[in-house]
Amino acid sequence: MVPEPRDPSEFGALEQEIIDHLFRLQPSYAVGLGLHGYDGKVPDLSSGATEAWATGADALLVRLHRFADADLPADRAVDRLLLQLLLESPLFDLREARDYDRNPMTYLGVASLTSYLVRDYAPAAQRIDAIVATLGAVPRILEEGRRRLHGPLPKPFVDLSLAIGGGLPTHFGEAEEFATRAGLGGRVAAARAPAETAVVAFLSWLRDDCLPRSTPEFALGAHRYQRLLWVREGIEAPIEELRAAGAADLARNQARLTEIAAQQRTTIPAMLDRISQDHPPAPDVLPLARQFVEETKRFVTEHDLATIPEPAVCRVEETPIWGRALSTASMNPPGPFDTGPTDGIYYVTPVDPKWSPTQAEEWLRSFNRALLRNITVHEVYPGHYLQFLHFHRSGGSLARKVYLSPSFVEGWAHYTEQLAIEQGLGRGGFDAEVAEIHDALLRDCRLLASIGLHTQGMTLETATQLFQKEAHFERLPAEREAIRGTFNPEYFCYTLGKLAILDARRRLLDRQFHGSLRAFHDALLGSGCPPVGLLDALLTSGPGGGAARPG
Repeated sequence: MVPEPRDPSEFGALEQEIIDHLFRLQPSYAVGLGLHGYDGKVPDLSSGATEAWATGADALLVRLHRFADADLPADRAVDRLLLQLLLESPLFDLREARDYDRNPMTYLGVASLTSYLVRDYAPAAQRIDAIVATLGAVPRILEEGRRRLHGPLPKPFVDLSLAIGGGLPTHFGEAEEFATRAGLGGRVAAARAPAETAVVAFLSWLRDDCLPRSTPEFALGAHRYQRLLWVREGIEAPIEELRAAGAADLARNQARLTEIAAQQRTTIPAMLDRISQDHPPAPDVLPLARQFVEETKRFVTEHDLATIPEPAVCRVEETPIWGRALSTASMNPPGPFDTGPTDGIYYVTPVDPKWSPTQAEEWLRSFNRALLRNITVHEVYPGHYLQFLHFHRSGGSLARKVYLSPSFVEGWAHYTEQLAIEQGLGRGGFDAEVAEIHDALLRDCRLLASIGLHTQGMTLETATQLFQKEAHFERLPAEREAIRGTFNPEYFCYTLGKLAILDARRRLLDRQFHGSLRAFHDALLGSGCPPVGLLDALLTSGPGGGAARPG
């Protein structure tokens, strides 16, 4: 029998129900989007609770699939697929990747207080309530982790968990300092003590019990990797097709870097070394970053690259202490549901006063002028901050305001680095382009390492050599990049997203946007942060919208 057509008005109610269900498992996701009714909420990660959540997600998927594309307007047919992926993605984590049974970071991540510390979205007392509630749940969450994490755990997961967990007491201390400035330090101190005790006990268990029994095995395998591409990005393209696209981008970037070195009559290592030495002194790093923020904002306007929604205010600040171990520079933008100021916070990690002169010099080389400008393009204009200004102001559906694709977010920012060079940023010399290509080589290698490590039996040593040879990295950072690929296969997102956007631009810029980069970019940013496999469907508003394949 042909099923009866569904009433499209029912779809909106189901959309809300699916989003509510998602946030029961991932309340911190909602907080990051600016839905502060979820502040301080911590999920129940017991096996019974997550299985009940998964069963509920199964039932919602059945109801969602009762809506045929013909029942819905074209744009809502795309939303139906977004909602499907919003359920299938955590189901993959639970049942296929088995994150809750093999990755301690799943539990330690619940202890993050960053969302309550970095933005003044509400009075301090309200944010401190959320901090206290989160700290109060830490012992229960970590005890649940000890019950669920069984069997030999992947060694890279344990190693990183120990590193992340070791920074949590300092993180909690920053929260107490914040509360003390508001006259409420005692409340956080009381909640902090048992939370820290639980963290110390959890880390001791990982170090003494789990680490000796850990296994080097971490790979997803080809089948689960292909599933990961679908549930995160709506991509059905074969893995080999994506690997070939990444390899071609790597070859293109290598060829251009070789060409520039030949024109300058030098070698690639010598050229990179010369650029790295052109860095500001430590006190001038943040002022130079502020200068580049203004420069890149003018560049977007003067070259008519995209609309900059106003007010557009980006502050440059030192990275908070708890974030310095893992970040050189980062953007903290407003969420799409935030109702407070839309200021962006561009965090730059300064030289640590405790470092030796040699360590300080090594760090400053990573902030050479050419690279810091490229980082600013990525993080601020026309990268992440501009992207999230559009996301904040988008009038799209609930599904589009909730979906946050890593490959779209990082792919857009990475794409803008190449865009800026194409449009003449830093023209008059090669330093800006060399910095952009050097970062692109890193991202190309991440894609190739991710696929190799998880589907082709690539060893950590081979991945390390890939970063050394092709991205021109020193041994230590190359090893760190290789290890990162074991627990974060999705660091393919930079190149994968960039290639998808370039492919859409090549096919649609003239045909649909009459050659206007501004019109293309505004349409792209106006679609939210969708899975890159759906770019065609979103940009063309065609009915049904099959998954696009980045080339």
